[in-house]
Amino acid sequence: MDILNTLAILITLAALFSYINYRYIKLPTTIGVMLIALIISACLIIAGKLGMESLFVYAETILRGIDFHQTLMNGMLSFLLFAGALHVNLKDLAQQKWLILSLATLGVVVSTFLVGGLTWLVLAAFGLHVSYLYCLLFGALISPTDPIAVMSILKKAGAPKSLEVKIAGESLFNDGVAVVIFVVLLGIAVGGTEPTVSGVALLFAQEAIGGIIYGLLIGYITFSMLRTVDNYQVEIMLTLALVMGGYALAHALNLSGPIAMVVAGLLIGNHGRQYAMSDATQFRLDNFWELVDEILNAVLFVIIGMEVLVLAFHLEYILISLAIIPLVLGVRFVSVAFPVKLLSRLRSFSPRVIEIMTWGGLRGGISIALALSLPLGPEREVILAITYLVVAFSILVQGLTISQVVKGNLSMS
Repeated sequence: MDILNTLAILITLAALFSYINYRYIKLPTTIGVMLIALIISACLIIAGKLGMESLFVYAETILRGIDFHQTLMNGMLSFLLFAGALHVNLKDLAQQKWLILSLATLGVVVSTFLVGGLTWLVLAAFGLHVSYLYCLLFGALISPTDPIAVMSILKKAGAPKSLEVKIAGESLFNDGVAVVIFVVLLGIAVGGTEPTVSGVALLFAQEAIGGIIYGLLIGYITFSMLRTVDNYQVEIMLTLALVMGGYALAHALNLSGPIAMVVAGLLIGNHGRQYAMSDATQFRLDNFWELVDEILNAVLFVIIGMEVLVLAFHLEYILISLAIIPLVLGVRFVSVAFPVKLLSRLRSFSPRVIEIMTWGGLRGGISIALALSLPLGPEREVILAITYLVVAFSILVQGLTISQVVKGNLSMS
């Protein structure tokens, strides 16, 4: 099936599922869309088992024609990160900079090694001999958090603004850092060469620090062009060019595109908004990127929900996932608690911030996309299945209960 028909089907499904959710289910859009997609997928699987295979085969064919890793990592992600960064206030971010920086760097590294080590032990206990390096890859891909499904819930639950900034800011940067760590580990696993400290440090610096510098450069170039025009159509096209062309060039230069998009988005959304845009342009630019964000997220969660049709699930994988889910949450608790306790000597934090950020650290499409990029083999099958189940639990269970967790913890304070 060609890309136009595939895109037409996905957007149509996203629109229908969003409508059904808005009219009848009334869950947060991304959670509702994914839940409906999962229900439809389950119905198609049951229909296939009952002999009505044509619909199941048709849906499976469409999904197998979508390269989810390429679609998200080299397509959607640049738009989603830029749109997210565009609406983050740098002054608010600066107030939380040390916590966000520690969570997005040290927190991701600690999470990678703790989750990787514990996963290796769990898999060994089930008699599955997956190499420690592949377990570290799982630790890296499951570490980035996704605020999409939880931010609207936090606002409705009356969470403090500072808490929203912490969760949004952390997720913007830990996406890029986790991807860099994953790429480094994957290069070691696939290359089969013995890693050196200097080699790993150089590769990390090239991806991460290079991504920051590159993001500042393309952001400043775009900002300079925005200052010389006062036409919202041209200005929106310039930001589109920044995202699409800038991300593609970052990939070609072996720099971190995700980090570059976050940095460029922060620059345009703050410095650019203040010095290079009229009020009319700001209004239209915000509406445009909010719409892009909503459409892409709806499509993304439709794909996540339908992806169950093409994944291999065995009872053993489900049992392993049930063991790993609390471990992932436990590691998340540790990675949040350590910097909060350390920094609490210097500043105050919102009540119960550790508990709320632990439960609100949802995993999303990036984790699945990274798992799908693993080389074919038995390790990929088990890691992909576990990743999907951890993400599904995260979005559906944590996402649907985070409001109660926030209200309960705030009422206790």
